[in-house]
Amino acid sequence: MSRIQDLAGIAPDHLPRTLRILLENALRHGTASEALRNWEPGATGELEVYPSRVFLHDTNGVPVLVDLAAMRNAMVALGKEPALVDPVIPAELVVDHSVIADVFGRPDALQLNVAREYERNAERYRFLRWGQQTFRQLKVVPPGAGIMHQINLEYLARVVEERDGWVFPDLCLGTDSHTTMVNGLGVLGWGIGGIEAEAAMLGQSVSMVLPPVVGVSLTGALPAGTTATDLVLTITETLRSHGVVGKFVEFTGPALADLPVPDRATIANMCPEFGSTAAYFPIDHQTLDYLTFTNRPPAKVALVESYARTQGLWHDPTANLLYDEHVTLDLSTIVPSIAGPRRPNQRIPLTDTKQAADHELPPGPRTADVPGHGAVVVAAITSCTNTSNPAVMVAAGLVAKKAVERGVGSRAWVKTTLSPGSRVVMDYLREAGLTPYLEKLGFHLAGFGCMTCIGASGELIDDVAQAVREQDLTVAAVLSGNRNFEGRIQPDVKLNYLASPPLVIAYALAGRIDIDLQTEPLSGDVYLRDIWPEPAEIDAVLREVLAPDLFEHAYDDLFTGDDRWQKLDAPQGETFAWGNSTYLQRPDYFSKPTDDLNGARALVRLGDSVTTDHLSPAGAIPRDSVAGRYLKDLGETELNTYASRRGNHEVMMRGAFGNVRLRNQLVDIEGPLTRGPDGTTTSIYDAAMAYQRAGVPIVVVAGKEYGTGSSRDWAAKGPALLGVRAVLAQSFERIHRSNLVGLGILPLEFLPGEGDDLTGNDPIDIELHDDESATARSAGRTYRLRVRLDTPREHDYYRHGGVLPYVLHRLSEGHIL
Repeated sequence: MSRIQDLAGIAPDHLPRTLRILLENALRHGTASEALRNWEPGATGELEVYPSRVFLHDTNGVPVLVDLAAMRNAMVALGKEPALVDPVIPAELVVDHSVIADVFGRPDALQLNVAREYERNAERYRFLRWGQQTFRQLKVVPPGAGIMHQINLEYLARVVEERDGWVFPDLCLGTDSHTTMVNGLGVLGWGIGGIEAEAAMLGQSVSMVLPPVVGVSLTGALPAGTTATDLVLTITETLRSHGVVGKFVEFTGPALADLPVPDRATIANMCPEFGSTAAYFPIDHQTLDYLTFTNRPPAKVALVESYARTQGLWHDPTANLLYDEHVTLDLSTIVPSIAGPRRPNQRIPLTDTKQAADHELPPGPRTADVPGHGAVVVAAITSCTNTSNPAVMVAAGLVAKKAVERGVGSRAWVKTTLSPGSRVVMDYLREAGLTPYLEKLGFHLAGFGCMTCIGASGELIDDVAQAVREQDLTVAAVLSGNRNFEGRIQPDVKLNYLASPPLVIAYALAGRIDIDLQTEPLSGDVYLRDIWPEPAEIDAVLREVLAPDLFEHAYDDLFTGDDRWQKLDAPQGETFAWGNSTYLQRPDYFSKPTDDLNGARALVRLGDSVTTDHLSPAGAIPRDSVAGRYLKDLGETELNTYASRRGNHEVMMRGAFGNVRLRNQLVDIEGPLTRGPDGTTTSIYDAAMAYQRAGVPIVVVAGKEYGTGSSRDWAAKGPALLGVRAVLAQSFERIHRSNLVGLGILPLEFLPGEGDDLTGNDPIDIELHDDESATARSAGRTYRLRVRLDTPREHDYYRHGGVLPYVLHRLSEGHIL
């Protein structure tokens, strides 16, 4: 019989559910739990969290496995067994980040894009197969199954785990910031850096400070004509404004009773965009209905209910739970919206979109019969954020059907793609008879993967790209994704907007962003209101086509892969045979840099809200970039994307700060440029190498919200390899700060009101006074700094030069992590 770590009589009755899960984790693993046992609003403390599993995707997972493989080599060099480096908890890796929307708008787009995916990535995929057969607890979901978070939601998530004689909550930490999507199913999880993931896989706890918990009470009901996308964009705007960075968000309120799991998952998915660590929905009847709907075994559904009720995790509207902060949102106030053009929290009511677009567009020709300023050149139904939600996908299909029936088509300059997060989506759209209408508008299936949402959008239509470049047009992308940062979606596109799938269709029909969709026709005399489906229409289709056997069919051979995957010739052996690959190279993160930070120079001086896309882009490698020239010099003609090259540190360090939209205040030119030691403008990579040769330590100076965005560990690895020793910023995003520590880069936070006038033009002397405070002196000014090593474990990591040297040291000495 399995046992539970009973919380009765230990957990305070008012303890938020997220903290109950962490208390159970602490008690079962024997770590400090006093801060949770005695919790009251405002409590502080430190926690050691042991995830039940680690969740990865290929572009972050490949470097994780590269590091583990390198640790095996390092272990051999120490005279130890390489198998000492082996995950001790389950790890699941989904290959979803590598397929690119090269081909679109034609029936064979899927087949051609998958063929190109294997051509580009066969070497990486062989390495993943090596990892799968070498590391005992690693499972790999091959390409073509869908997007990791949607697969997690629909199939992988346990909610309640039963293992090794225990029953306990599924606590999932992943190398993608949108791991939080599974919070919508009552699973506590969040994004961590790849370095932390490696340590967790090897049995190391994840160190964190006790997060404040924000109770968000949802009331009312969504009005007809609005979608879960409109709701999440409003929540993102509201909570980003409230301030939830470093906090847990826990949803409560009477609206939960009628809020289905797909809507909850859409909200939880965008947790990184509103800034919190987690965005948790409690387990209730909606959870059980979804588990049944997605074909989970009845015994599993019963176990989830029984455990949740026993441990106080079941949603009880009468429970008097306490929170550090409170926010209330009335769902009846939600209106149709989009968000953009540069941040997910820039919500724009649909009634105001024309005026907002006009403000962004320069003087010159607007879009009419040919693309001009404001042309929508990318319209993508993409991302697990929305494709996991059958209601908005069916709504998109119905909009397409009505548009075709009214004789309206997509504009010729719009690149239209459909890339859902699981095979289930295409099955129910096909069953509903909606696929032909989507295809008539150019929304042919382009692939099962992240694609446009992560910038794997491919090239624009040739003559459109030529017009954009020659005329310097300001054009737009509209996508059903979760991020729209500058330079992320497509290099030629300056304006990026997030929208629900049916609105993506509408903008493809209109072909321009500077339109009032509520008062202007899409085409001819057809208005959006003429083709927008009623809620009853959507519900009728959902009742007709959705059934558990769809999920049984989609997931019956999840880990098998197609013939291409099966035929890959995977290397053998306990250690990986490194070669002359331009995709996979053995890294060295095991040497500790000097502690001297006197006379440091700023490699870059950045402003506010610098994203991980600025620090380490994921999209196509420009041929004229430093990384592009390096690859061409090696004889490479297919440069591929930065995301695909994350197993090669030589490429990635050359791509650090490589975003074409980077604004470095040390120079007057946009892009990956800076001032070198001799004062001339040069590439950031070349300047860093020059500083290294001269023995000069380098730092980054930045404003607020440094590291906004994803869990991308290369946003810290790249700077670390360039020699960056510290980052001085006015505030940090949570995951990126952890990644900096994990790479041995010291995060230093200016005290309030300081740092604006530190230009970075002069040498900077940094002095650490103790474990918590430091000062920086430059140009006759002194700046006070807080040392952002937040836990004793993080101090250990920094003293060793990062997580990997620390873990290697522990393993080599025979410590069980």
